[in-house]
Amino acid sequence: MKTSDFYYELPEELIAQDPLEDRSSSRLLYLNRESGEITHGVFTDVMKYLMPGDTLVINDTKVIPARLYGVREGTLGKVEILLLVRKSADTWETLVKPGKKCKVGTRILFGSPDGSAEKAPLIGEVVDILEEGNRLIRFTYAGIFEEVLDSLGEMPLPPYIHHKLEDKSRYNTVYAEHEGSAAAPTAGLHFTKELLGEIEEMGVNIAHVTLHVGLGTFRPVKAETIEEHHMHSEFYIVTEETAELINRTRESGHRVICVGTTSCRTIESAAEPDGKGGYRLAAKSGWTQIFIYPGYEFKLMQGLITNFHLPESTLVMLVSAFAGKEKVLHAYEEAVKERYRFFSFGDAMLIL
Repeated sequence: MKTSDFYYELPEELIAQDPLEDRSSSRLLYLNRESGEITHGVFTDVMKYLMPGDTLVINDTKVIPARLYGVREGTLGKVEILLLVRKSADTWETLVKPGKKCKVGTRILFGSPDGSAEKAPLIGEVVDILEEGNRLIRFTYAGIFEEVLDSLGEMPLPPYIHHKLEDKSRYNTVYAEHEGSAAAPTAGLHFTKELLGEIEEMGVNIAHVTLHVGLGTFRPVKAETIEEHHMHSEFYIVTEETAELINRTRESGHRVICVGTTSCRTIESAAEPDGKGGYRLAAKSGWTQIFIYPGYEFKLMQGLITNFHLPESTLVMLVSAFAGKEKVLHAYEEAVKERYRFFSFGDAMLIL
């Protein structure tokens, strides 16, 4: 399968630059994956398609202000760092620009008004260079790292968003809890606490999983054929409570509907044979590199709420695996024609 098979034309003005004032007022495109039927509405219409006994799976990861700007000690050359994966209490795998200037032993000062180490509330030292050029950086600071990061860091908005985000909380879901992501699970940005409460009141279960979203999910697929693409690892957690809830949902004949591709990849990564020819969700944690593209047989997911994704991205491939490439690309053409808002702060799609 060629990467170019998943290309579609998108006018740049349809890329949403700002979140809507009311999270749940975005538009919703419903796609019936059997018939290909498309219905247009607003996000709160999602309640019309849910039934008592269904389970919504949400990813409760929290995006940290992972983008830092500093200077190299001695030269005062500017450095931009993006925190990717926490390897230990004070050591992170990072993306560094310019990487060539940051060799092992380089010290980077953050928040220093005059470029002196004495006045820097945060100092990072490059301790290793990893595959693909990522840097392992060990940080020293006074106090609590999260508090230092909150005062110095910026939310790591994707490169296609050019507007400054005034309110950091808008790049997190209302249920974000466990810090560790470099990017938001954006399908969940449409939910308000009130809407979630109404959904629960109608008898729909809410299951929490955690997958710390890395940049690998959003990196362009550079391989000509998708089978050659290498996915980066992301850490996930499925609790006993969540595993029991999702297994009970399926056993009772109800649907498991994932909010976002990250929730999907989490439960599909933790699926295990049930000994009866089917699958069940296991309570476990670990690293996943799961790459879902057409031909994949879904083990647990029966419905998906998702945003509109970049052309030729692994996310478009996952959605195409679930609903069929032709139906998905047709739905995207309709969304463009109807002037939907695309990507992270854009509108939503429900596939059942």
